[in-house]
Amino acid sequence: MRNKSVSFWLFLTPVLLSLSLVVIVPLLLGLFYSFTNWNGLTFTEFIGFQNYIQIFQDESFINALWFTTKFTIACVILLNFIGLGLALLVTRNLKTKTFLRTIFFMPNLIGGLILGFIWQFIFINVFDAVGKMAGQDWLMGWLSNETTGFWGLVIITAWQMAGYIMIIYIAYLESVPQELVEASEMDGATSFQKFRYVIFPLVRPAFTVSMFLTLSNSFKIYDQNLSLTNGGPYDSTQMLAMNIVRTAFESNQMALGEAKAVIFFIIVAAIALTQVYYNKKREVEV
Repeated sequence: MRNKSVSFWLFLTPVLLSLSLVVIVPLLLGLFYSFTNWNGLTFTEFIGFQNYIQIFQDESFINALWFTTKFTIACVILLNFIGLGLALLVTRNLKTKTFLRTIFFMPNLIGGLILGFIWQFIFINVFDAVGKMAGQDWLMGWLSNETTGFWGLVIITAWQMAGYIMIIYIAYLESVPQELVEASEMDGATSFQKFRYVIFPLVRPAFTVSMFLTLSNSFKIYDQNLSLTNGGPYDSTQMLAMNIVRTAFESNQMALGEAKAVIFFIIVAAIALTQVYYNKKREVEV
């Protein structure tokens, strides 16, 4: 038993060491520096909650928080709706279902920066050309204001992540006992009733996982925001991650950036853990 215990900790040590160096230590240092006037190299004094007070007097941070919240709500709804819809499609008896799964998942393999530049070309050039040919002014000048920039970011995120969420739903849909589905059909249940009362309760754990992933990923998006709109026009589409990076590295306010990052971490952790608790509770009730 003792040798087994030593072997266990020897194998676990590299993982714990990596986790500590990459996650825990930076988190604690960031929390520490957020209470100082750190400039990226040194600090001369502790300033208490001054950075945190300044955050909520920063209009750009409040606007970025509101924009990110709206973006996250839209993405969570769309991604789960589209992901579940695609999963229901490719779990049917189709000859092309393997091919369709591959096609739907492929956008997730493209890097965020590259994806942003691809869709920037589509929104600006392709949409403009189609708008001129069809006489639709609303297609021209895409990404030139907050509204179209917002929906541009939602579209690119939904297109990239829907296939990934689809895979999660597929794993649970394929584990649904066919006997229950067949029994509901024999009882005269419609397609909607089968989904509502038989299938969905059994795949609810997938909804919990998918909602956690979509919530956390949507809040943390940076690369798509950078390459698609760069926060413009006039920072109207700037998200929280970009606001933090610009505060720290462009404005050279490292301590203030750390304080914003701490607030960001608390918000994301609180929302994500709350929804996991709520959905897990609903799973038990079902």
